[in-house]
Amino acid sequence: MEESLLCQWSVFRSLLAILQWWGFNVTVIIMNKWIFQKLDFKFPLSVSCIHFICSAIGAYLVIKVLKLKPLIVVDPEDRWRRIFPMSFVFCINIVLGNVSLRYIPVSFMQTIKSFTPATTVILQWMVWRKYFEWRIWASLVPIVGGILLTSVTELSFNMFGFCAALFGCLATSTKTILAESLLHGYKFDSINTVYYMAPFATMILAVPAMVLEGPGVIDWFQTHQSIGPALIIIFSSGVLAFCLNFSIFYVIHSTTAVTFNVAGNLKVAFAVMVSWLIFRNPISASNAVGCSVTLVGCTFYGYVRHKLSQQPPGTPRTPRTPRSRMELLPLVNDKLDDKV
Repeated sequence: MEESLLCQWSVFRSLLAILQWWGFNVTVIIMNKWIFQKLDFKFPLSVSCIHFICSAIGAYLVIKVLKLKPLIVVDPEDRWRRIFPMSFVFCINIVLGNVSLRYIPVSFMQTIKSFTPATTVILQWMVWRKYFEWRIWASLVPIVGGILLTSVTELSFNMFGFCAALFGCLATSTKTILAESLLHGYKFDSINTVYYMAPFATMILAVPAMVLEGPGVIDWFQTHQSIGPALIIIFSSGVLAFCLNFSIFYVIHSTTAVTFNVAGNLKVAFAVMVSWLIFRNPISASNAVGCSVTLVGCTFYGYVRHKLSQQPPGTPRTPRTPRSRMELLPLVNDKLDDKV
């Protein structure tokens, strides 16, 4: 009886963790799109900067004031030598995501983000000469095919937004790969990651945001009719962006790797559906099929990675198997690119 209750509580906790993760993630995406489209605040650099500031303050409160998470101490030298380069890529990644939202629908942007596993594998193969099992390559075929079909049939296609989303995938992949070497020896969780990287990202982005978007923001303040409610929405999106990081930490510790992967792909489908209900962007049948194929491909890719990670180290080698387990799996944490 006691074991049954524990099992039920575990399932309930996992479901609750997934639902709150979905809620924060989709809300942040929808609010950002609302800010660009409905509030006419077309300044993705400024929005990203606000998110970084709110996240830096939130991480400080959680770690230093409320002490809900222990601080992972980093040497001052490592902060500039390791954390700063990571923060630069982290900043580019978030900015490109917001820039893409400025120009393309949420459904299209979310589908392109699902291309991240493919860009990570290809980058490691081309730049780092890393070998991958044939099943990894086979699992990428539906992802690439789905992205191509979605892009060709997208009714609201915008080249600039498409390129921003695609380069955002490359930035996410680069961030993941660099983290393996630059953050070696530090076991960061999502909150400590934001604690160290958000202040650097704010410092990096503040000047470009003021120079490139400052006059436009001033003009928006002078011409927009409801400044108060608009500012509440803009800063609320920053607060929720930090809450998203906390929700990621909770869901990782409450679910298995397989559940996390499947839930991440279902989250994309949920975000697409909610965005369509709110913004009513046109979606053709072929476009919906392309998005579905991409999500199925991502789920299959996650399943293949999980199965390969379960292989015992002593598995006999064949001409098609890698030389070591370290060469077997791509360095990708597909669903952790939602931070800030």
